[in-house]
Amino acid sequence: MGIGNPLGRDDALGLRLAEGFAGPGWVALPAPSVENALRKVKSLEPDLLVVVDAAEMGLPPGSIRRLPLHHVPAMLGSTHGLPLPLLLRLAGIPHVVLIGVEPKERGVGEGISPEVAEALSRLARILAEGRLEEIPELVPDEAD
Repeated sequence: MGIGNPLGRDDALGLRLAEGFAGPGWVALPAPSVENALRKVKSLEPDLLVVVDAAEMGLPPGSIRRLPLHHVPAMLGSTHGLPLPLLLRLAGIPHVVLIGVEPKERGVGEGISPEVAEALSRLARILAEGRLEEIPELVPDEAD
C-alpha cells in the first residue's frame, strides 16, 4: 500500500510506487486515503502488508528504511486522519512492514525529486524480487 498526498511533491512517493508497481505475488494499492484503502486491504486478507510512505528521518533524500511502529508518528506527515499505527492495528493484518523513504521536496505541486525517483526504482526492484529483508531498519541514533 503506497500512501501520500498526490499534490505534495515527494509526499506522493508511496502513491507513485504503488501506481507503477507489479511483482509476482504482490497486489499494489495506491492509497491517498489510508482509511478507505484499509477496507480493501482487509478484504484481500493478506498475511503481509507493506506500507510505503514519505518519512522525515533526518537522512539524505532517497534513503530507504524499515520503520518500527513506535517511530512512525514523529516521522510521517500529518496528511493521515488517524494515527497510522492505530489504523494498522485495527486492520488486523498479521504482519505489517512500514517502509519510509526520505523526501527532498514537500509542498504543493506535482512531481518527484530525482533522488526519490531513483529510490523508488530501487525499492520496486527489491520488492519485486522478494528481498524485503535487505532494507535496513532505522536505528534510533541514525534518525536526527
